[in-house]
Amino acid sequence: MAELKTQKNEGDVLDFINSVEDPVRRADCLALVELMQSIVQEPPAMWGSSIVGFGSYRYQYASGRGGDWFLVGFSPRKRALTLYLMGGLAELQPILKRLGRHSCGKGCLYLKRLSDHDPAVVRRLIEASVARLAPQRS
Repeated sequence: MAELKTQKNEGDVLDFINSVEDPVRRADCLALVELMQSIVQEPPAMWGSSIVGFGSYRYQYASGRGGDWFLVGFSPRKRALTLYLMGGLAELQPILKRLGRHSCGKGCLYLKRLSDHDPAVVRRLIEASVARLAPQRS
């Protein structure tokens, strides 16, 4: 069975964030570190080369295959700031409607700039996402 390419590692989160060229995106990353750490109550860690994750939970598929993954995380991609809200976004739709302009993938929320959004709504999204995984925390 193949192992996931993206693994938690010992990379330095602040070095990674400081390498982000766009000063606005870099500031958004620092704000997300503070916000996510306050919610999860665990320090950030690098997952792969470009994802900052917080906490961990244990997942298991019907096939029996499983592993550990971060509870919530983000990545400063070129086109958008990507927030990883595990467990999917379907249950978060009522909160997402209050967020303003954004786009979504299955478990990814894409924002151009954090400052374009109500901080209370962003916090509520992260809190709701983390709360859904509480029984699976590792």
